[in-house]
Amino acid sequence: MSIRDERKQQSRQALLDAALSLSSSGLSFSSMSLREITRSVGLVPAAFYRHFQDQDELGLELVDRVALQLKRVLHQLKLATLFQPDADIDLHLHQFLNAVQQHPEWWIFFSAERWGGSTLLRQAIAREIDSLVDDLSHDLSQVKQPQHLYSTQDLQSLANILINQSLNWAMSWINLTLQGNTDSIQQLHFKQQTQRQIQLLFGGIAHVDPACVAEMLDHET
Repeated sequence: MSIRDERKQQSRQALLDAALSLSSSGLSFSSMSLREITRSVGLVPAAFYRHFQDQDELGLELVDRVALQLKRVLHQLKLATLFQPDADIDLHLHQFLNAVQQHPEWWIFFSAERWGGSTLLRQAIAREIDSLVDDLSHDLSQVKQPQHLYSTQDLQSLANILINQSLNWAMSWINLTLQGNTDSIQQLHFKQQTQRQIQLLFGGIAHVDPACVAEMLDHET
């Protein structure tokens, strides 16, 4: 790679980082201006078009990159192993919150733009969440299940709950730290509450008889 190409790549990355930083400061992507983004990295607005066709292209690439990072984090956490009766919930939660704290900007952008003003980004994020759910559902199907053989629909539903709850837990933890609530007692309370939610979730599904669910669905149809 030539020095020119390397500098161009660095400028492109700087624009992506700038948009992510503005999002973390509370500015929605749809309300960002090219001037604000380029000013953050010391470029004139016209220089933006050397790297992206328009702001939508930047936003979509940002979604792709953030989603890739979140997938990596969630994959490393092996959420599917929570399905096992001897799962170490405390360890999983500790690793998850540490990962969130290392890069809160990823979770802020993803969660904010999921319900943000840009339809294009909302749709892109919805597709990425569906992909996360599909991946986790597959992982859950590979885990030795404690009591019952769950259907694909059951595992898909469980994966959907886990992914959405993971985003909620991440944002709750970030908000806790952003508000200056770094007191160990408050953090401990949040962790205990989250652990209990996980226990209730998996304790509940362990007592659901798939045959009864299938029978109910048959009656509805």
